[in-house]
Amino acid sequence: MYPEELTAPMAAELTKLGFAELKTPAKVDAAFKQAGTVLCVVNSVCGCAAGACRPGVEASLQGDKRPDHLTTVFAGVDNEAVMQARQHFLPYPPSSPSIALFKDGKLVHFVERHHIEGRSAGMIAEHLKMVYDEFC
Repeated sequence: MYPEELTAPMAAELTKLGFAELKTPAKVDAAFKQAGTVLCVVNSVCGCAAGACRPGVEASLQGDKRPDHLTTVFAGVDNEAVMQARQHFLPYPPSSPSIALFKDGKLVHFVERHHIEGRSAGMIAEHLKMVYDEFC
């Protein structure tokens, strides 16, 4: 597990935007079953999370369409919650950072780490805006 003094500022980048931290398996299950659309960001301490994922997600929320609910789990911090979230992400393998979108309790889109690495925050934002246009 990573020390809180390291991860707290990284978590705050999302919580300041209104993301709810899912810290238990029960909170994960309840969040993903909500009606409407639920975005879940699997946060991470890696460079691609800092340079592309979190800024890309933030920029994606500036458009006209956006998910109804914003949630996050933190890999290497909330291990049980992350493991439970990953059960909902199947058949996709564990990946952090990653971004999942649920609609009415069903996974409808998933962005794996290899779709984040090497891409700019702007590219991720534009991709997510297209996903929101389709599902939100």
